[in-house]
Amino acid sequence: MIELSTVSEIGNRGLSSKVDRAAYLQTLLHLRLPLPESLIGLQVIRDRATARIQELAIPSTRDEEWRFADLSSLLQVDFQTVSEPSSLSFPHIQPFILPEAINSRLVFVNGVYDPALSAVDGLPDGVLVTNLATAAEFRDCSTYLAQQPGAEEVFTALNTASFTDGALIWVEKDQVIDSPIQLLYVSTATQLAIAHPRCLVVAQSGSKLTLIEEFVTLHEGIYFTNAVTEVVVSDSAEVNHTRIQRDSVEAFHIGKTTATQAQNSRYTCNAVSLGGKLSRHNLEVYQTGEQTDTVLNGLTMITGDQVGDTHSAIAFTKPHSTSHQIHKCVVDDHAHAIFNGKVLVPKAAQLTNAGQLSKTLLLSPKARIDTKPQLEIVADNVKCAHGATVSQLDNDEVFYLQSRGIDEASARKLLVYAFAYEVIDQIPVASLKERLSAIARPQQP
Repeated sequence: MIELSTVSEIGNRGLSSKVDRAAYLQTLLHLRLPLPESLIGLQVIRDRATARIQELAIPSTRDEEWRFADLSSLLQVDFQTVSEPSSLSFPHIQPFILPEAINSRLVFVNGVYDPALSAVDGLPDGVLVTNLATAAEFRDCSTYLAQQPGAEEVFTALNTASFTDGALIWVEKDQVIDSPIQLLYVSTATQLAIAHPRCLVVAQSGSKLTLIEEFVTLHEGIYFTNAVTEVVVSDSAEVNHTRIQRDSVEAFHIGKTTATQAQNSRYTCNAVSLGGKLSRHNLEVYQTGEQTDTVLNGLTMITGDQVGDTHSAIAFTKPHSTSHQIHKCVVDDHAHAIFNGKVLVPKAAQLTNAGQLSKTLLLSPKARIDTKPQLEIVADNVKCAHGATVSQLDNDEVFYLQSRGIDEASARKLLVYAFAYEVIDQIPVASLKERLSAIARPQQP
């Protein structure tokens, strides 16, 4: 039997559109469950975040960072907390399992770790992939958990104050993992569930790994995923991180990815957002050492009345470092895409090379994009550039394809696929690249 705690159970059913945003945030906080005994050592981290929540409220469009994303519809939902695993079996999730990660995956259902659906038998010594509750027997995570910049942001703090478990990927010094590690977050969408997935990745000096995070649903429905992933990339380590969001088109998804990079490290993030009634991905990278390299590839494909929001920040602190970012949006019907990308280059970060490009394809007269690539540079010996383009399909290109025997509808779909594939092609796992290509490419008649 699944135990549920709901907003109504604490006297808040029937919230109106004028609900107090601070009170609603407290309502979400009260839905949290206690930490398991094995993680009681992390209680101080939860308590610190709880104190922070007392000072905050759900953002409104009056907040600069949220002025294009209206969260009013979120305030209308009477969410529930799921405290026990579902009864899913392997056939339910098999379509989402990557063959390259058949023995290196963790599965969470409605935010709850499911050991029966997970498999970590194919990993070498020196690599720990498990849930936090189990990891407490092997590692003290308090040195890294919730220690990165940006921890006081409202939804990040809510996650820290509410998580009861999470994923841990710990790679020892000089370990190179050939197969990808898959973190699969599954929603059953059978109740108005709220979940706070947490993930901590620690790549020690000289290590190398490929991580795939995927958020999927078995059914269409309303639920709320508030996810936080922290990545620590040590000296000369390399992390290739792919994040796929394929939630229900009725769901709310707010995600935070934060990475810190030490000297000579490399971090790549391929972020693809397809689902969600309202989705937001906050991607923050802090380069704390010299000669670091950051690559961010983003793709948002939305339609109907979806809102897809991406906010990114790359903060340089040392010289001789580089970053390259491209973010693409494909927006159809009445959908609304948002991109706000910051690159911060202080005086200490001389000889920096940073590039940022936002490109948007609008497929409907009522589709909308708000894009703001942004450079904040104090250093005077740098090479930095940014740009943004917003366009529709080129009629000449459509005509050219028609002249080659392709009908107009297929020609338009083919051009959209070519636009999106530049990002999809960067994904390092062949089966996942093919799955996403199948979503983006025109279907055969």
